[in-house]
Amino acid sequence: MLEPKQTDTYSVQRLILEKKSKKRWNIEKIIPKLLFLTAVISVFITIGIVLTLIFETFIFFEKVSIVEFLTGHKWLPFASTPSFGVMPLVVGTLKVTVIAAIVAVPIGLATAIFLSEYASEKTRRIIKPILEVLAGIPTIVYGFFALTFVTPVLRDIFPSLDMFNALSPGIVVGIMIMPMIASLSEDALVSVPKSIREGAYALGATKLETTIKVVLPAAMSGIVASIVLALSRAIGETMIVSVAGGSTPSMSMDVTNSIQTMTAYIVQVSTGDAGYGTTIYYSIYAVGMTLFVFTLIMNLLAQFISRKFREEY
Repeated sequence: MLEPKQTDTYSVQRLILEKKSKKRWNIEKIIPKLLFLTAVISVFITIGIVLTLIFETFIFFEKVSIVEFLTGHKWLPFASTPSFGVMPLVVGTLKVTVIAAIVAVPIGLATAIFLSEYASEKTRRIIKPILEVLAGIPTIVYGFFALTFVTPVLRDIFPSLDMFNALSPGIVVGIMIMPMIASLSEDALVSVPKSIREGAYALGATKLETTIKVVLPAAMSGIVASIVLALSRAIGETMIVSVAGGSTPSMSMDVTNSIQTMTAYIVQVSTGDAGYGTTIYYSIYAVGMTLFVFTLIMNLLAQFISRKFREEY
């Protein structure tokens, strides 16, 4: 009498297992296709963006000489006799980026070293969320912070500083990208095996010597990549420089005067200052393509430097 019950129980268990196995097999079959689809969509979106920039930029260069665009020192698109030399916008962008690098790189790297090598677990749990909050603040808020707080403070120190200038947005852009450098650099430092540190300690190195001479070189690929990526973010920053930088394209190296960056010009024209189909309208695509090339070069440079340091260490 017990055999049929055992057989029935066995059959039910087998059916359940087969059903679970079939469901698992279906999921395993569907997931790779979904992942492939998302990858293909991202590739097509990227191609679409690049093609849009290329086609619209070609239309601009049918009206304006590419030589004038790349070598001209005057950017006066709204003048009665317009001039489309992009160099003043490039100079303004690079001024902000250099100032941001001077602010963000030492502070971000020092923060990363402190968190990975010196901070206790409790301290790390407090500081890391603060850095993440800084990284999540909208850039328009940073822009008004630069205009209404940083600029007045700087004008008390430098009375000749214009209300719109390169120094204030440069400092605030540095504050904005600092959490990116700190977080990515800390990840690179933490990933260095503990055995390397222990080996340095065994040879008599102090904590500072181990950090500077052993851990930093071992993590240099990740650190350099984080810095280059953060500077790419600074080059493409829009709202901070639009609010606090001004709208005066200039080749001057003076950081106390009003400037205009490539992104700030795109914002200015996009708000309705130019009609569709005009040369000024198409100029935003040419400037956007220039910005895209800058960012692409920075990303390729980050990959090259990371690969180079990995080979050496």
